[in-house]
Amino acid sequence: MARITSLNMLLESEGKDYLAELYGKVIQNVQKTLVSSGMKNTDLSGDPVSGSVEAKRFANATSKDYGTARAAGKGDAVKASPVTIAIDQDKEIVEELEEKDIKLYGVDGVLDRRANNHVLRMAAELDTAFFKAAADAATAVVLKGTAVEERLEEAIQALENTRNAFVDGVPRSMMNLVCSTAVYGSIRNALDKMARSNIDTAAEEFYTWHGVRTASCVNLPAGCDFLVMADGAVAQPVTASEYRAEKIPLSNAYGVELFYHYGTKAVTSDLIIKPKAE
Repeated sequence: MARITSLNMLLESEGKDYLAELYGKVIQNVQKTLVSSGMKNTDLSGDPVSGSVEAKRFANATSKDYGTARAAGKGDAVKASPVTIAIDQDKEIVEELEEKDIKLYGVDGVLDRRANNHVLRMAAELDTAFFKAAADAATAVVLKGTAVEERLEEAIQALENTRNAFVDGVPRSMMNLVCSTAVYGSIRNALDKMARSNIDTAAEEFYTWHGVRTASCVNLPAGCDFLVMADGAVAQPVTASEYRAEKIPLSNAYGVELFYHYGTKAVTSDLIIKPKAE
């Protein structure tokens, strides 16, 4: 693609192509940057443009003696619990650039730098909303242990042993442990002291704890030390419009605009565990 040498080129076909390409990189990198990316419920129906989507949670089947359906003339109705997620957060990133601002790096150089910042800001906002919804809906469990490894294992087992009409236990392979930096550091220290041959004490990340995917996150709500949650426990549909540019009237400035919309809601609140405040 040809280099974008002046701001007015953003209004021309090559500039529009560049902005579309830049938008694609931003959305892709936001997904990579999000701590919550792989945890979200993506089994959603409906068109986000309409303002909401729906997640359905189906109840477990119940076995009965042979011949029950034949005698009744029908089988059991499939029970589902729908959850509507309103896309009620309308956001924008609109920045103005003057011709003098792009002399050093060029238009594409400046916008590439700004796009990198937009990735970080969008990811932080989405993760903050995601984990707030998770923490608000979570089941608070009293933990008896004092050591961090004891408390985490208690919380993991609380989720692992969840039983109700919709779930009959949760395998650890379907769980996520999201920790504050302090708790994550405590686990890291505990692993270092174990001095096991398969633990690299120089590495920042250890990825799993007792079979549960583990991550450190600076966007947990204040006072929330950690969350243990099943895959898909929270939905967060996001839509965005491609970057676009426009001339600011009576000036030598151009506005570059990115608009995005999202909603966040817990779908399975019983499958989110947090420590009860003491």
